[in-house]
Order: sequence, then C-alpha cells, then structure tokens
Amino acid sequence: MQMVMAIIKPFKLDEVRDALTAIGIEGLTVSEVKGYGRQKGQSEIYRGAEYAVNYVPKVKLEVVLPDEQVEHALEAIGRAAHTGRIGDGKIFVLDVARAVRIRTAETDIEAL
Repeated sequence: MQMVMAIIKPFKLDEVRDALTAIGIEGLTVSEVKGYGRQKGQSEIYRGAEYAVNYVPKVKLEVVLPDEQVEHALEAIGRAAHTGRIGDGKIFVLDVARAVRIRTAETDIEAL
C-alpha cells in the first residue's frame, strides 16, 4: 500500500476528484493548506496598497491505494491538475505500513 499525497491549486480540486473517480478511486482526504515553492509567495493589492502574501493557498489530497493503482492515480492527478503555469503543485508517494478500518477492524487492503 502507498499513500499518494498531492498539493494542487484549489480550483483544480473538482477536476482531480473526477479524474480519480473515473479510474475507480472512491475515497480521498482533502485539506486546505498554505505554502510556497519557487514562486516565493505573491504580491496582492488591497484597497490601493500592495502587500506581500508569503503563503499561497493550496489544496492537499491524500489517498491510500494498493500498489497496482498508484501509477494510474499519478497519471490522473498529473493530467487533471496541470495548467502549465508555476505553482501547479507536487505529488508525493509514501509507503504505508498498516491500515485499519475502525468500524470493522479490517486491516490493510481490506481496510481501504
């Protein structure tokens, strides 16, 4: 099992969710996060005054998958989240040692 974690632009969330649903991925966790990468934040104008925004709003998706679904998920997320502009985001893949469904005590793949 592996966890796929993607940090994407907020307006791409529905497209990414639809792409994952289309390949049979039924559940995911979504968090609103802030951060910065190469763009180092941005400048905004509010009531005529310019000020720096050090952290850019993003959305973080997390989904734990069987190993055989990971590549399909990476392709789907990458395709759906792509705009071609700086700040499109990142995808990380982490190993997951155990999973337990609390309600039924099912473990690992059965818990997903």
